[in-house]
Amino acid sequence: MGRKFTVRLEPVGIEMEVDEDETILDGAFRQGLMLMHGCKEGQCAACKSFLLDGEVDLDKHSTFALPEFEQDEGWTLLCKAHACSDLEIELINYDEEILRSGIALKTVTTTVQEVDELTHDIRRVVLRVAEGETFDFRPGQYVDIQIPGAEQHRSFSMANTPSNDGLLEFMIKLYPGGLFSGLLADGGIVPGDELRIRGPYGVFTLRDNDRPLVFIGGGAGMAPILSLLRAMAENGVARPATYYYGARTEADLFHLPQLRALCGRIPGLRFVPALSEPANAGDWAGETGLITEVVERRETGLAEVDAYLCGPPPMVDAAIALLERHGLPEGHIYYDKFTTTADTEESSRV
Repeated sequence: MGRKFTVRLEPVGIEMEVDEDETILDGAFRQGLMLMHGCKEGQCAACKSFLLDGEVDLDKHSTFALPEFEQDEGWTLLCKAHACSDLEIELINYDEEILRSGIALKTVTTTVQEVDELTHDIRRVVLRVAEGETFDFRPGQYVDIQIPGAEQHRSFSMANTPSNDGLLEFMIKLYPGGLFSGLLADGGIVPGDELRIRGPYGVFTLRDNDRPLVFIGGGAGMAPILSLLRAMAENGVARPATYYYGARTEADLFHLPQLRALCGRIPGLRFVPALSEPANAGDWAGETGLITEVVERRETGLAEVDAYLCGPPPMVDAAIALLERHGLPEGHIYYDKFTTTADTEESSRV
Protein backbone atom coordinates (compact mmCIF):
# COMPACT_ATOMS: atom_id res chain seq x y z
CA MET A 1 0.00 0.00 0.00
CA GLY A 2 1.11 3.60 -0.60
CA ARG A 3 0.79 6.90 1.18
CA LYS A 4 -2.38 7.68 3.13
CA PHE A 5 -4.42 10.86 2.69
CA THR A 6 -7.48 12.36 4.36
CA VAL A 7 -10.51 13.04 2.19
CA ARG A 8 -13.26 15.33 3.47
CA LEU A 9 -16.64 14.96 1.77
CA GLU A 10 -18.86 18.04 1.65
CA PRO A 11 -21.58 19.07 2.31
CA VAL A 12 -22.03 16.00 4.54
CA GLY A 13 -18.88 16.68 6.60
CA ILE A 14 -17.57 13.10 6.47
CA GLU A 15 -13.81 12.45 6.65
CA MET A 16 -12.17 9.22 5.57
CA GLU A 17 -8.67 7.95 4.90
CA VAL A 18 -7.69 6.65 1.47
CA ASP A 19 -4.56 5.08 0.08
CA GLU A 20 -2.93 6.53 -3.01
CA ASP A 21 -3.11 3.08 -4.62
CA GLU A 22 -6.92 2.92 -4.44
CA THR A 23 -9.52 5.14 -6.04
CA ILE A 24 -11.51 7.45 -3.82
CA LEU A 25 -14.63 5.43 -4.59
CA ASP A 26 -12.95 2.16 -3.58
CA GLY A 27 -11.66 3.79 -0.40
CA ALA A 28 -15.20 4.82 0.48
CA PHE A 29 -16.56 1.33 -0.27
CA ARG A 30 -13.87 -0.24 1.89
CA GLN A 31 -15.09 1.83 4.83
CA GLY A 32 -18.79 1.19 4.28
CA LEU A 33 -19.57 4.57 2.70
CA MET A 34 -21.90 4.14 -0.27
CA LEU A 35 -21.13 7.05 -2.57
CA MET A 36 -23.29 7.41 -5.68
CA HIS A 37 -21.87 5.40 -8.56
CA GLY A 38 -22.80 3.48 -11.65
CA CYS A 39 -20.38 1.65 -13.91
CA LYS A 40 -17.25 2.08 -11.75
CA GLU A 41 -15.37 2.23 -15.06
CA GLY A 42 -15.21 5.98 -15.77
CA GLN A 43 -17.96 5.83 -18.38
CA CYS A 44 -21.25 6.94 -16.82
CA ALA A 45 -20.44 10.08 -14.73
CA ALA A 46 -22.69 9.00 -11.85
CA CYS A 47 -19.81 9.62 -9.39
CA LYS A 48 -18.77 12.98 -10.87
CA SER A 49 -17.83 15.41 -8.08
CA PHE A 50 -16.03 18.73 -7.66
CA LEU A 51 -12.52 19.02 -6.23
CA LEU A 52 -12.53 21.91 -3.77
CA ASP A 53 -8.97 21.45 -2.55
CA GLY A 54 -6.02 19.12 -3.21
CA GLU A 55 -4.78 17.13 -6.19
CA VAL A 56 -5.79 13.83 -7.76
CA ASP A 57 -4.37 11.57 -10.45
CA LEU A 58 -7.01 10.17 -12.83
CA ASP A 59 -6.90 6.72 -14.38
CA LYS A 60 -8.06 6.27 -17.98
CA HIS A 61 -11.69 7.31 -18.40
CA SER A 62 -14.24 8.34 -20.99
CA THR A 63 -14.09 11.97 -22.07
CA PHE A 64 -17.86 11.72 -22.48
CA ALA A 65 -18.14 11.21 -18.72
CA LEU A 66 -15.50 13.85 -17.94
CA PRO A 67 -14.49 16.20 -20.78
CA GLU A 68 -11.06 17.82 -20.52
CA PHE A 69 -12.53 21.29 -19.98
CA GLU A 70 -14.52 20.01 -16.96
CA GLN A 71 -11.41 18.36 -15.55
CA ASP A 72 -9.60 21.71 -15.93
CA GLU A 73 -12.43 23.40 -14.01
CA GLY A 74 -12.00 21.01 -11.07
CA TRP A 75 -14.44 18.20 -11.80
CA THR A 76 -13.35 14.61 -11.20
CA LEU A 77 -14.64 11.03 -11.32
CA LEU A 78 -14.37 9.33 -7.94
CA CYS A 79 -14.16 5.88 -9.56
CA LYS A 80 -10.95 6.88 -11.35
CA ALA A 81 -9.40 9.46 -9.01
CA HIS A 82 -6.39 8.66 -6.80
CA ALA A 83 -5.48 11.10 -4.03
CA CYS A 84 -2.10 12.83 -4.38
CA SER A 85 -2.68 14.98 -1.27
CA ASP A 86 -5.32 15.58 1.38
CA LEU A 87 -8.55 16.40 -0.42
CA GLU A 88 -11.78 18.30 0.05
CA ILE A 89 -14.50 17.13 -2.34
CA GLU A 90 -17.97 18.48 -2.96
CA LEU A 91 -20.47 15.70 -3.66
CA ILE A 92 -22.97 16.77 -6.29
CA ASN A 93 -25.05 13.62 -6.56
CA TYR A 94 -25.61 12.07 -3.15
CA ASP A 95 -28.22 10.72 -0.74
CA GLU A 96 -27.01 11.09 2.84
CA GLU A 97 -29.26 8.30 4.11
CA ILE A 98 -27.82 5.86 1.56
CA LEU A 99 -24.29 7.23 1.96
CA ARG A 100 -24.16 6.41 5.67
CA SER A 101 -25.91 3.03 5.37
CA GLY A 102 -23.34 1.28 3.22
CA ILE A 103 -21.92 -2.18 3.86
CA ALA A 104 -18.15 -2.63 3.75
CA LEU A 105 -16.94 -4.54 0.68
CA LYS A 106 -16.02 -8.20 0.97
CA THR A 107 -14.47 -10.71 -1.39
CA VAL A 108 -15.77 -14.24 -0.88
CA THR A 109 -15.72 -17.61 -2.61
CA THR A 110 -19.02 -19.07 -3.80
CA THR A 111 -20.11 -22.34 -5.39
CA VAL A 112 -22.52 -22.53 -8.29
CA GLN A 113 -25.68 -24.25 -7.06
CA GLU A 114 -28.02 -23.94 -10.03
CA VAL A 115 -28.00 -22.79 -13.66
CA ASP A 116 -31.51 -22.68 -15.15
CA GLU A 117 -32.94 -21.42 -18.44
CA LEU A 118 -35.49 -18.62 -17.96
CA THR A 119 -35.75 -17.68 -21.65
CA HIS A 120 -33.70 -18.42 -24.75
CA ASP A 121 -31.20 -15.71 -23.75
CA ILE A 122 -31.57 -15.29 -19.96
CA ARG A 123 -30.21 -17.69 -17.37
CA ARG A 124 -30.93 -17.95 -13.66
CA VAL A 125 -27.77 -18.60 -11.65
CA VAL A 126 -27.72 -19.36 -7.92
CA LEU A 127 -24.47 -19.17 -5.92
CA ARG A 128 -23.85 -20.36 -2.39
CA VAL A 129 -21.34 -18.52 -0.21
CA ALA A 130 -18.62 -20.82 1.07
CA GLU A 131 -19.14 -22.39 4.49
CA GLY A 132 -17.70 -20.23 7.25
CA GLU A 133 -18.05 -17.01 5.23
CA THR A 134 -20.86 -14.47 5.30
CA PHE A 135 -21.99 -11.96 2.71
CA ASP A 136 -24.50 -9.22 3.44
CA PHE A 137 -26.16 -6.85 1.00
CA ARG A 138 -29.19 -4.61 0.62
CA PRO A 139 -32.03 -5.49 -1.76
CA GLY A 140 -31.32 -3.90 -5.14
CA GLN A 141 -27.52 -4.10 -4.91
CA TYR A 142 -25.05 -6.00 -7.10
CA VAL A 143 -21.69 -7.78 -7.01
CA ASP A 144 -18.69 -8.19 -9.26
CA ILE A 145 -18.14 -11.82 -10.27
CA GLN A 146 -14.66 -12.75 -11.42
CA ILE A 147 -14.59 -14.48 -14.79
CA PRO A 148 -13.09 -17.98 -14.35
CA GLY A 149 -9.51 -18.10 -15.59
CA ALA A 150 -9.33 -14.34 -16.15
CA GLU A 151 -8.63 -11.13 -14.25
CA GLN A 152 -11.76 -9.40 -15.55
CA HIS A 153 -15.10 -9.38 -13.80
CA ARG A 154 -18.73 -8.79 -14.70
CA SER A 155 -21.34 -7.10 -12.50
CA PHE A 156 -24.71 -8.69 -11.76
CA SER A 157 -27.61 -7.66 -9.50
CA MET A 158 -29.05 -10.01 -6.92
CA ALA A 159 -32.68 -11.04 -7.45
CA ASN A 160 -33.18 -12.45 -3.96
CA THR A 161 -33.05 -10.82 -0.52
CA PRO A 162 -30.50 -11.23 2.29
CA SER A 163 -32.97 -13.51 4.10
CA ASN A 164 -31.87 -16.35 1.77
CA ASP A 165 -28.89 -16.91 4.03
CA GLY A 166 -25.80 -17.79 2.06
CA LEU A 167 -27.54 -17.84 -1.34
CA LEU A 168 -27.28 -15.28 -4.14
CA GLU A 169 -29.62 -15.44 -7.15
CA PHE A 170 -28.93 -13.74 -10.48
CA MET A 171 -30.60 -13.29 -13.87
CA ILE A 172 -27.94 -13.10 -16.58
CA LYS A 173 -28.49 -12.19 -20.20
CA LEU A 174 -26.45 -14.11 -22.77
CA TYR A 175 -24.35 -12.07 -25.21
CA PRO A 176 -22.59 -13.53 -28.27
CA GLY A 177 -18.90 -13.61 -27.38
CA GLY A 178 -19.56 -12.50 -23.81
CA LEU A 179 -16.63 -13.37 -21.57
CA PHE A 180 -18.90 -14.45 -18.71
CA SER A 181 -22.30 -15.07 -20.30
CA GLY A 182 -20.60 -16.97 -23.11
CA LEU A 183 -19.39 -19.49 -20.54
CA LEU A 184 -22.96 -19.91 -19.31
CA ALA A 185 -24.19 -20.44 -22.85
CA ASP A 186 -21.50 -23.00 -23.67
CA GLY A 187 -21.63 -25.00 -20.44
CA GLY A 188 -18.39 -23.47 -19.16
CA ILE A 189 -20.02 -22.60 -15.84
CA VAL A 190 -21.91 -25.46 -14.19
CA PRO A 191 -23.08 -26.46 -10.70
CA GLY A 192 -20.12 -27.22 -8.46
CA ASP A 193 -17.82 -24.58 -9.98
CA GLU A 194 -16.26 -21.99 -7.68
CA LEU A 195 -16.64 -18.28 -8.40
CA ARG A 196 -15.12 -15.32 -6.55
CA ILE A 197 -17.38 -12.34 -5.91
CA ARG A 198 -16.79 -8.87 -4.49
CA GLY A 199 -19.38 -6.43 -3.17
CA PRO A 200 -21.95 -5.29 -2.42
CA TYR A 201 -22.20 -2.28 -4.71
CA GLY A 202 -25.04 -0.07 -5.83
CA VAL A 203 -27.53 2.50 -4.57
CA PHE A 204 -30.61 1.05 -6.31
CA THR A 205 -32.24 0.56 -2.92
CA LEU A 206 -35.72 1.40 -1.65
CA ARG A 207 -35.97 4.85 -0.04
CA ASP A 208 -38.00 5.03 3.16
CA ASN A 209 -41.05 7.19 2.48
CA ASP A 210 -44.76 6.86 1.65
CA ARG A 211 -44.70 7.87 -2.03
CA PRO A 212 -46.34 5.53 -4.54
CA LEU A 213 -43.86 3.37 -6.47
CA VAL A 214 -43.49 2.83 -10.21
CA PHE A 215 -41.03 0.16 -11.36
CA ILE A 216 -40.10 0.01 -15.05
CA GLY A 217 -37.93 -2.81 -16.33
CA GLY A 218 -37.03 -5.09 -19.19
CA GLY A 219 -34.97 -8.19 -19.86
CA ALA A 220 -32.71 -9.37 -17.05
CA GLY A 221 -33.26 -5.94 -15.47
CA MET A 222 -35.97 -7.73 -13.51
CA ALA A 223 -33.33 -8.94 -11.03
CA PRO A 224 -32.88 -5.91 -8.71
CA ILE A 225 -36.56 -4.95 -9.00
CA LEU A 226 -37.58 -8.47 -7.98
CA SER A 227 -35.19 -8.17 -5.02
CA LEU A 228 -36.93 -4.94 -3.95
CA LEU A 229 -40.40 -6.47 -4.35
CA ARG A 230 -39.45 -9.56 -2.40
CA ALA A 231 -38.07 -7.34 0.38
CA MET A 232 -41.31 -5.34 0.41
CA ALA A 233 -43.29 -8.57 0.84
CA GLU A 234 -41.01 -9.78 3.64
CA ASN A 235 -41.18 -6.47 5.49
CA GLY A 236 -44.88 -5.79 5.07
CA VAL A 237 -44.39 -2.65 2.98
CA ALA A 238 -47.81 -1.65 1.65
CA ARG A 239 -47.00 1.37 -0.53
CA PRO A 240 -49.03 1.49 -3.76
CA ALA A 241 -46.78 0.05 -6.47
CA THR A 242 -46.93 -0.88 -10.14
CA TYR A 243 -44.30 -2.92 -11.96
CA TYR A 244 -44.22 -2.37 -15.73
CA TYR A 245 -42.18 -5.01 -17.53
CA GLY A 246 -41.41 -4.84 -21.24
CA ALA A 247 -40.61 -7.85 -23.46
CA ARG A 248 -40.55 -8.46 -27.19
CA THR A 249 -42.76 -11.56 -27.35
CA GLU A 250 -44.65 -13.76 -24.92
CA ALA A 251 -41.75 -16.23 -25.02
CA ASP A 252 -39.55 -13.52 -23.49
CA LEU A 253 -41.70 -13.29 -20.34
CA PHE A 254 -40.70 -15.28 -17.27
CA HIS A 255 -41.32 -15.58 -13.52
CA LEU A 256 -45.00 -14.79 -14.06
CA PRO A 257 -46.23 -17.12 -11.24
CA GLN A 258 -43.74 -15.57 -8.80
CA LEU A 259 -44.87 -12.07 -9.70
CA ARG A 260 -48.54 -12.97 -9.38
CA ALA A 261 -47.77 -14.41 -5.95
CA LEU A 262 -46.04 -11.18 -4.93
CA CYS A 263 -49.12 -9.21 -6.00
CA GLY A 264 -51.06 -11.33 -3.52
CA ARG A 265 -48.57 -10.63 -0.72
CA ILE A 266 -48.08 -6.88 -1.29
CA PRO A 267 -51.27 -4.83 -0.90
CA GLY A 268 -51.67 -2.48 -3.85
CA LEU A 269 -49.02 -4.07 -6.10
CA ARG A 270 -49.92 -4.44 -9.78
CA PHE A 271 -47.80 -6.23 -12.37
CA VAL A 272 -48.23 -5.02 -15.96
CA PRO A 273 -46.30 -6.95 -18.63
CA ALA A 274 -46.29 -5.57 -22.18
CA LEU A 275 -45.14 -6.94 -25.53
CA SER A 276 -43.46 -4.73 -28.12
CA GLU A 277 -44.01 -7.28 -30.93
CA PRO A 278 -47.71 -8.17 -30.57
CA ALA A 279 -47.83 -9.74 -34.05
CA ASN A 280 -46.01 -12.71 -32.50
CA ALA A 281 -48.14 -12.77 -29.36
CA GLY A 282 -50.75 -15.37 -30.38
CA ASP A 283 -53.73 -15.04 -28.04
CA TRP A 284 -52.04 -12.37 -25.90
CA ALA A 285 -54.68 -10.13 -24.31
CA GLY A 286 -52.37 -7.90 -22.30
CA GLU A 287 -50.72 -4.56 -23.01
CA THR A 288 -48.76 -4.00 -26.20
CA GLY A 289 -46.24 -1.41 -27.34
CA LEU A 290 -43.05 -0.02 -25.89
CA ILE A 291 -43.13 -0.16 -22.10
CA THR A 292 -42.81 3.63 -21.83
CA GLU A 293 -45.90 3.99 -24.05
CA VAL A 294 -47.80 1.67 -21.72
CA VAL A 295 -46.73 3.64 -18.66
CA GLU A 296 -47.84 6.89 -20.26
CA ARG A 297 -51.24 5.42 -21.17
CA ARG A 298 -51.93 4.04 -17.71
CA GLU A 299 -50.36 6.49 -15.26
CA THR A 300 -51.88 9.88 -14.41
CA GLY A 301 -49.82 11.01 -11.39
CA LEU A 302 -46.20 10.41 -12.38
CA ALA A 303 -45.04 13.65 -10.74
CA GLU A 304 -45.82 12.21 -7.29
CA VAL A 305 -44.10 8.79 -7.41
CA ASP A 306 -40.72 7.26 -6.69
CA ALA A 307 -39.60 5.61 -9.94
CA TYR A 308 -37.15 2.70 -10.19
CA LEU A 309 -35.84 1.84 -13.66
CA CYS A 310 -33.69 -1.10 -14.64
CA GLY A 311 -32.92 -2.56 -18.03
CA PRO A 312 -31.28 -1.79 -21.37
CA PRO A 313 -29.93 1.79 -21.69
CA PRO A 314 -32.39 2.86 -24.44
CA MET A 315 -35.31 1.81 -22.23
CA VAL A 316 -33.91 3.60 -19.19
CA ASP A 317 -33.22 6.77 -21.19
CA ALA A 318 -36.73 6.75 -22.64
CA ALA A 319 -38.27 6.19 -19.21
CA ILE A 320 -36.28 9.04 -17.66
CA ALA A 321 -37.40 11.38 -20.44
CA LEU A 322 -41.02 10.31 -19.93
CA LEU A 323 -40.91 10.86 -16.16
CA GLU A 324 -39.23 14.25 -16.44
CA ARG A 325 -41.73 15.31 -19.10
CA HIS A 326 -44.51 14.54 -16.62
CA GLY A 327 -42.89 16.63 -13.90
CA LEU A 328 -41.16 14.00 -11.74
CA PRO A 329 -38.11 15.61 -10.08
CA GLU A 330 -34.74 14.01 -10.83
CA GLY A 331 -34.28 13.22 -7.13
CA HIS A 332 -37.15 10.72 -7.26
CA ILE A 333 -35.83 8.76 -10.25
CA TYR A 334 -33.56 5.84 -9.38
CA TYR A 335 -32.03 3.69 -12.08
CA ASP A 336 -29.52 1.01 -12.95
CA LYS A 337 -28.25 1.81 -16.43
CA PHE A 338 -26.02 -0.94 -17.76
CA THR A 339 -22.84 -0.11 -19.64
CA THR A 340 -21.34 -2.39 -22.27
CA THR A 341 -17.76 -3.60 -22.48
CA ALA A 342 -16.46 -2.75 -25.92
CA ASP A 343 -14.49 -5.93 -26.48
CA THR A 344 -17.40 -8.33 -26.06
CA GLU A 345 -20.57 -6.22 -26.19
CA GLU A 346 -21.41 -7.80 -22.86
CA SER A 347 -23.45 -5.86 -20.32
CA SER A 348 -21.61 -5.01 -17.14
CA ARG A 349 -24.65 -5.49 -14.92
CA VAL A 350 -27.15 -8.15 -15.99
